[in-house]
Amino acid sequence: MKTVITYGTFDMFHIGHLRLIQRLQKLGDRLIVAVSTDEFNDLKGKKTLIPFDQRSEIVASIMGVDLVIAENTWEQKKQDIIKYSVDVFAMGDDWQGKFDFLKSDCEVVYLPRTRDVSTTQLKAALDQFLSLQGAKGLLQ
Repeated sequence: MKTVITYGTFDMFHIGHLRLIQRLQKLGDRLIVAVSTDEFNDLKGKKTLIPFDQRSEIVASIMGVDLVIAENTWEQKKQDIIKYSVDVFAMGDDWQGKFDFLKSDCEVVYLPRTRDVSTTQLKAALDQFLSLQGAKGLLQ
């Protein structure tokens, strides 16, 4: 059995997230998705709109996702690879080269992102909309 793992925040779940998961499913037989906790996102300077429990539940409900785990630190990736006997570590290509140090533990793959969609873009558009409504800065 070939096990694939990926990591992400998965805030404001969108078509890019779904297509990434669909591509990941094709890389192996078992897919593990690590969802960043709210506390970890705070450390990264990210503000999420959807709480961790809900983001995890959304990801877990997708057909082909076999296990959802919490991402609590940057350093846990190597431990997770060993713990779950991971064969393929995969991320979007916006992370190209950042996780090459894991190549001694498993195959590292960077998949193309879905063009013209990202959580950052969605948040910016929502913030712009809210500012036009007089609620500026709620999402920053």
